[in-house]
Amino acid sequence: MGRFELQMTADAVNALMLRAFPDAHADAMAKVVDLAPGRATLVRRYGEGMLRPGGLISGPNLMGLADTGAYALILAHVGEQLMAVTSQLTMNFLRGAKPGDLHAEAELLHLGRRSAVCDVRIWTESPDRLAAQANVTYALPLPKGAS
Repeated sequence: MGRFELQMTADAVNALMLRAFPDAHADAMAKVVDLAPGRATLVRRYGEGMLRPGGLISGPNLMGLADTGAYALILAHVGEQLMAVTSQLTMNFLRGAKPGDLHAEAELLHLGRRSAVCDVRIWTESPDRLAAQANVTYALPLPKGAS
């Protein structure tokens, strides 16, 4: 995947996310654990507050991880453009997410001047047993002075 070039390290993205969202609890935030051109792997530690009735991880937690994964991946490629915003998120729930750490693999499909598109796959048990898959599009801010 040589067509994408990283602008930040995983540690730099994690630090930026903590600065950008100071009110978020650090232990409840997903962390980038691996980063490569066009790809990011994140982990969100499990907590009982993530469960819905029935003992599965709730949909809002899965959607939040998909959005966070796409945002972190895009920031890693465009730098500190914190005003990049979600413009579309389509979520496919494939099976119930059993209690456990949530893992996400985000892949950059398109990175243009005005938008970025990512595919995000989420699991708890194994990457071979996906709980959800999302397509996430971000609108990117115009560079200063552009119109």
